Amino acid sequence: MNKAFTAEEYLALINEALDRYVPLCGDERDAVTLAMRYSLQNGGKRVRPMLLLEFNRICGGCVQDALPLACALEMIHTYSLIHDDLPCMDDDDFRRGRPSCHKQFGEATALLAGDGLLTLAFSVAAGASLAPERTLACLAELAQAAGYRGMIGGQTMDLQHEDQTIDADLLRQTDRLKTGQLILAACRIGCLAAGAAPERIAAAETYAENIGLAFQIVDDLLDITGTAEELGKPIGSDAEKNKSTYPALLGLNESRRLVRALTDEAINALACFGEASFLGAFAEKLANRTN
Repeated sequence: MNKAFTAEEYLALINEALDRYVPLCGDERDAVTLAMRYSLQNGGKRVRPMLLLEFNRICGGCVQDALPLACALEMIHTYSLIHDDLPCMDDDDFRRGRPSCHKQFGEATALLAGDGLLTLAFSVAAGASLAPERTLACLAELAQAAGYRGMIGGQTMDLQHEDQTIDADLLRQTDRLKTGQLILAACRIGCLAAGAAPERIAAAETYAENIGLAFQIVDDLLDITGTAEELGKPIGSDAEKNKSTYPALLGLNESRRLVRALTDEAINALACFGEASFLGAFAEKLANRTN
């Protein structure tokens, strides 16, 4: 197996590469480039690129070869946050303790910054140093996860459910797309880039599906139990928008129990990888986060 990385090492590697991929243009285009860089550099946890790189590593791939794919995935995630914060969507003024992109640069520039990151992501991903068939498979995975059958489809469902009471099954289906698809893509792309065996890809999918749902439930819990200082944005926005959430449907204790069960199931899925302590600890960290 390739050299192990710590979370801090992955974070430094990803942040350095993201900074390199979005240089200033030195002309009028810098208005949108500054907005792209502002949002990319806004203190994200880099959950998705870390997952991609670690699954690639434990499946025998080269982290440097997969790094463009990891950065592309983070660009898509960041574009989705810029657009989610817009007044026509969630209308959030803050993101991670700083003004949202549209509050800092204006709505039009924020919209273009999101579009710029989305399109740049595919250019960056296409440059991965992989066999052409592996690059093509990863690009297809990225497009599927980000599109109307994936993340965008989940966001559409989420908007349609505002001011409605929906059941837990429909909420889970929405979150599986809105939050879960990019997490699933991270784990699958990491495996695909390394040419992993089907049983390992299936195990990565099980891990991803469980931590993806747990991640969303924790988000719902933190909107009730967290603080604005920890979250970097006002709390209680779900209740204010009359959104159906897991705590609202299941209660706080049952929601916490479900996070625990999902995290355990995710960790159990790692057995076929042998030594996968990073991914086990990562699942625990996500389940117990405070922001």
